[in-house]
Amino acid sequence: MAGFALTPPPATLEEIRDAFSFFEGWEDKYRFLIDLGKSLTDLPEEFKAEANLVRGCQSQVWLVSHFEPLSGRLEFGLDSDAHIVRGLVAIVLAAYQNRLPAEIVAFDIEGLFAELDLLPHLSASRGNGLRAMVNKVVALARNHL
Repeated sequence: MAGFALTPPPATLEEIRDAFSFFEGWEDKYRFLIDLGKSLTDLPEEFKAEANLVRGCQSQVWLVSHFEPLSGRLEFGLDSDAHIVRGLVAIVLAAYQNRLPAEIVAFDIEGLFAELDLLPHLSASRGNGLRAMVNKVVALARNHL
C-alpha cells in the first residue's frame, strides 16, 4: 500500500511486562500507560478517516493494515485521540506488530491482559474498546490465513 505508515510499538512486550511487574500500584501503571501513549508515533492524518475507525471504542481509534507478501507478515498503523487508549494501542502493537497471521491468531491476548491485570482497572467501555481493537486485528489476520 503506497504511503502506508507502520506504527512501531514504543516498547517491546517484554519491556511492558517488566514495567507492569515493577510498579506496585495502579496509579503508577496508569502513568506508564499514558507515557507509552505519548511515545507512540502518530498515524499520519490521511489515515485518520472514517473508514479506518474501530467501531466499539469510546475514543476514536484508527486502524490500518498492510500484508507484506514477501515476509507474509501483517503491519499495522494504529492511533487514538486519547492518551490512555494510545497506551493500550502500544500494548496491542507490541503483541501483534509485524507478525505472521498465524502468530496473531494464536497469540493469547486475554492471557496477556490477565498477566498485566489490565481489564479490572479499565472502565467497561475502555475494556470493550480494547477488545474491539484486538478483534479487528485478529479478523484481519484470519483473512490472510
